[in-house]
Amino acid sequence: MVALTGPPLALPPIGSPLFLVEVALLVVGLVAAWALYRALRPPLRYNPVVAVDLASKGGMPLLSSSRYRLRGRPDELRRLEDGRMVPVEIKSGRTPRQGSPYPSHRVQLLAYCLLIEENLGTVPPYGLLIYGDGTEFRVPWGAAGRAEVLDAIASWRRPYRGEMDPSPGKCAHCAFRPICPGAAVVRGSR
Repeated sequence: MVALTGPPLALPPIGSPLFLVEVALLVVGLVAAWALYRALRPPLRYNPVVAVDLASKGGMPLLSSSRYRLRGRPDELRRLEDGRMVPVEIKSGRTPRQGSPYPSHRVQLLAYCLLIEENLGTVPPYGLLIYGDGTEFRVPWGAAGRAEVLDAIASWRRPYRGEMDPSPGKCAHCAFRPICPGAAVVRGSR
């Protein structure tokens, strides 16, 4: 084991020339570190943001379609190098455990793709879904995406017929569980 001996390290008195030199060296070191960070950081990988959903600041306008009776506002709208627009939906939660976006998040993003196509006359190649932990998913827009969102819209328009879709996740904390016949189905399947 090595023992250090000698007087303890101390700063020179404030106002002395040595103190001013040490402060100047510290400032120069911090500026150099900042400049090195700026020079070595990776370039931004995102396309330019065209609009952001900040209603209080007069942000992106509401996109709507009378044809599909649908309206919405993505969190961001980015322009690709070829001029096409890409909707971005930002979710504050972590990436789903299954490693892919929740179906409701996909449909929401695909609906924004449909609205961009209807309102802006440009066909987005994909929509971008970003979760709170930084995970990103590109959800492709094309015939399959269009069919998925149109099926979802059609199911929303159908009248409710009292059918239930019980599941442990839905029924666990439901206030109607004591009187619901669907809860018995869930209890019986455990």
